[in-house]
Amino acid sequence: MNLSRRALLTATAITAVTPAIEVNAAPSVYRTALDYAITKLRATAPRITSFPEGTRFEKWTYVGDGGWVGGFWPGTLWLADLDSGDELFKILAVAANDRLAPRRLEPRDHDLGFLFYPSWVTAYRLTGDTKWRDGAIDAAATLIKRYNDKGRYIRAWGALGTPNNAGRTIIDTMMNLDLLAFATKETGDPKYLDVAIAHARTTQANFIRPDGSTPHVFDFNPDTGAPIGPNTVQGYSPTSCWSRGQAWGIYGFTTMYRRTRNREFLDSARKMADFALKALSSDHVPVWDYRSPLAPNDIKDATAGAIMACGLLDLATATSNPVYRTKAYRIVEALCRTCLTTNSTRAEAILARGTRNRPAEDGVEISLPYGDYYLIEALLRILKPQQIARAIGL
Repeated sequence: MNLSRRALLTATAITAVTPAIEVNAAPSVYRTALDYAITKLRATAPRITSFPEGTRFEKWTYVGDGGWVGGFWPGTLWLADLDSGDELFKILAVAANDRLAPRRLEPRDHDLGFLFYPSWVTAYRLTGDTKWRDGAIDAAATLIKRYNDKGRYIRAWGALGTPNNAGRTIIDTMMNLDLLAFATKETGDPKYLDVAIAHARTTQANFIRPDGSTPHVFDFNPDTGAPIGPNTVQGYSPTSCWSRGQAWGIYGFTTMYRRTRNREFLDSARKMADFALKALSSDHVPVWDYRSPLAPNDIKDATAGAIMACGLLDLATATSNPVYRTKAYRIVEALCRTCLTTNSTRAEAILARGTRNRPAEDGVEISLPYGDYYLIEALLRILKPQQIARAIGL
């Protein structure tokens, strides 16, 4: 009998059993995982001269101009340098940063924060070189060109001046707003942060459901700004809750609270976090969509766990609520124990079990560059909180 790839993946997901995670991991679990990451990067990074996009048969595939993920590779190298002090990582990070330079002036999508915050903003914080600061400000100026003042949102996709997706914004954009906060802080010009605040408020009003869940997409009439309704591209349905999008929102709203001290943003982060934690399966690795009909036994997305753990650690500090910290530690421990590539001699990445786009069957349970980046960030938040705070502006 011939089974489709989807059926095989679903059957695997249903029958897989992940070991239970202990409540309190010894610090050595995190240090061992971070050492593994640094060792893996030492072996693979010198050969990489483009931007990893995802793995195929455990080897990186690349996107030459960076796509939307290009900032995570230099960002990973900067964090490796921060932990290890190995000059090799700094040299490679600078080279990767330089390859991103043309993108800072291209307003083709909303991903300029993903591209330039982990890379150029971090580089400026760690080196003091104003080249990186000025380039990041250029990127922020480019990003605000995508702001629709009628709907008070940043357009996610589609070239400016074209009708396709002109009214579409997505939960992911919450992660691009800190680039705008950085630009206001560095220039003294409030226009960047004003756009970030307006977009965050629009996201609050239109994405966050009463139970704290969110859709991936929300559409507006681009000419009037009138809301049309929720939709999805990477989630199960317009009424479901794509786990990586939920993680972007937890992290993004907590960050916006830190930048503005607007209590409503903190409340939104808590509401989203509380939903995600209730939906999280007992193995502490998120399924790709919390409302998939097969949840909690569906395909996993470890990247959602790494992103959410970072957001929860930030939220724990912002709220002084230790529950969020405990939950974050459990997630990170689960990733370290069940999702690393340690059992493979072929693997070039660090974190396995990431899922890029389940509905399109594009990158199902593979490694992804943002998975590696946010896992290392989470480990540094646990092991070296002062150093990572300096690097990413906590």
